[in-house]
Amino acid sequence: MNNCNRERDRCAEMAMVCLTDFEQYAKEHLSKATWDYYAAGADECCTRDDNLLAYKRIRLRPRILRDVSVSDTRTTVQGTEISFPVGIAPTAFHCLAWHEGEMATARATEALNTCYITSTYSTCSVEEIVAAAPNGYRWFQLYVYRDRKLSEHIVHRVEALGYKALVLTVDVPYTGKRRNDIRNQFKLPPHLKVKNFDGVFQPEAAGPEEYGIPANTLDPSISWKDVYWLQSITRLPIIIKGILTKEDAELAVEHGVQGIIVSNHGGRQLDGGPASIDALSEIVDTVQGRIEVYVDGGVRTGSDVLKALALGAKCVFIGRPAVWGLAYKGEEGVREVLQILNDEFRLSMALSGCRNVAEINRNLIQFSRL
Repeated sequence: MNNCNRERDRCAEMAMVCLTDFEQYAKEHLSKATWDYYAAGADECCTRDDNLLAYKRIRLRPRILRDVSVSDTRTTVQGTEISFPVGIAPTAFHCLAWHEGEMATARATEALNTCYITSTYSTCSVEEIVAAAPNGYRWFQLYVYRDRKLSEHIVHRVEALGYKALVLTVDVPYTGKRRNDIRNQFKLPPHLKVKNFDGVFQPEAAGPEEYGIPANTLDPSISWKDVYWLQSITRLPIIIKGILTKEDAELAVEHGVQGIIVSNHGGRQLDGGPASIDALSEIVDTVQGRIEVYVDGGVRTGSDVLKALALGAKCVFIGRPAVWGLAYKGEEGVREVLQILNDEFRLSMALSGCRNVAEINRNLIQFSRL
């Protein structure tokens, strides 16, 4: 029996060649409600699916005979060096996929020396995450709540803990309609909670719950003036996540933020908006290097990373694939996902004639096919 188990384990490990292998594993091993929660898109999931298809529409123009015997995938984000331009996007409830949750994710990103954006909706507290990976490079993803003191308190907590930037998510004045979550009546299991708000909400006052916190906690009146408010309570760089148009990119620069994450929330908010990679070019053209631009949504291969950088992103962030890695083998699984992307990116770079990220530019992209 032990031999059978060992053989099965070895086969499982051998099968993990690309990110879709982890996706398949997660789908087979997570509960239906958990899988549906992570996989969900809004409404008909057109935007969620287009995030992936859009990368496949982009064609590369490889250059040859460029001496790619030595390659360097390092880059910087907000002045800090990371080993390659792939970070972990903020995703909620990692303990649903693996018992150590966000602590395992934090250790994996620390080991690979890249950036982890910790979600407000974590099932481990910001303190537990720092304790698990004390030397990790971390940003914190923030929502603005009707009770501004809630937001202010968590900002001061993460600033004191050494988080290096705030990622203000701006595309959730209300939560998108995710049909399977409604059908499944998705709720966190009793043993898990949104740890950052442990003890904040009184059970008797809570009423209906939405994704682990009382419904109507998010503030739909959030506006550009809240960016100024946030700047008034913190010295951390502010990165706005959820911009999809050049008009909002220009406003972001005018409001003095330090970065933009081009994002449609993994297709979980407005269905029918653009794939994030399709929105990237106009935002990069508008920003013109005044602040850094990043992108998330739909990155599944190293050549996807290359395409995003060629179109002007400084770094990409992955959401669901990190969760699949957790579901497979916790910290080790997330490390494998990141390592596969790193190896694929290095190979795609070399096969395109790029020795380092500075050599990646729009000449790599065949625009006639866009």
